[in-house]
Amino acid sequence: MTERRKLLERTLRVGVFLGALVPLARILVHALTGGLGTNPIEELLHRTGWWALAFLMLTLSVTPARQLTGWGALIKLRRMLGLYAFFYASLHFGIYLGLDQFFAVEYILADITDRPYITVGFAALLILIPLAVTSTKGWIKRLGGKRWNRLHKLVYLAAALGVLHFLWLVKADMREPAIFGWILVTLLSYRLLAERLRQRKLRRAKRQGATAALDADPVPARTR
Repeated sequence: MTERRKLLERTLRVGVFLGALVPLARILVHALTGGLGTNPIEELLHRTGWWALAFLMLTLSVTPARQLTGWGALIKLRRMLGLYAFFYASLHFGIYLGLDQFFAVEYILADITDRPYITVGFAALLILIPLAVTSTKGWIKRLGGKRWNRLHKLVYLAAALGVLHFLWLVKADMREPAIFGWILVTLLSYRLLAERLRQRKLRRAKRQGATAALDADPVPARTR
């Protein structure tokens, strides 16, 4: 890899890292300057939840983008984006726990069990926890590539639950959760189609390999 390409990839990673902090900086500035409207807690919950979903969608977009562009360096952004998704989801839940419910465990448990949109949102966060913990290279080695990949496919379930959480939360304007849902369906469809094509290529390669082996066998069957 040339030095210029290394510099470009390093710049990209730093740019994404800093860019992912911009929403947090804007939230803090608006919180300190009274820019969160008449219901600041609700606005904080909305913004942090929105960005958690946005970073989940960006995380899921990395593999298709890499496959379509052929730029392998994009895959190095996936872990960072996934951790930011977990960060904003945790911040979202932390605001709910501390500012909205004041750590009232009894009411929080009642909310989780009795209000479906909170139930699915909490389930999404629970799924993201092991994905964040096992995102390191060390965990990939411990679990093995196949098991690690199977575990991390749960990110699609977490994203679906997040979209459902958003959809059930809003009462009138469904446009934003609908857009997130459309993006998720598109990404999942691409993933399924790509996997189907990959399996078809593997079967074709196996058939061609078996045919080539038979053609290359110099020993007549009757002499064996």
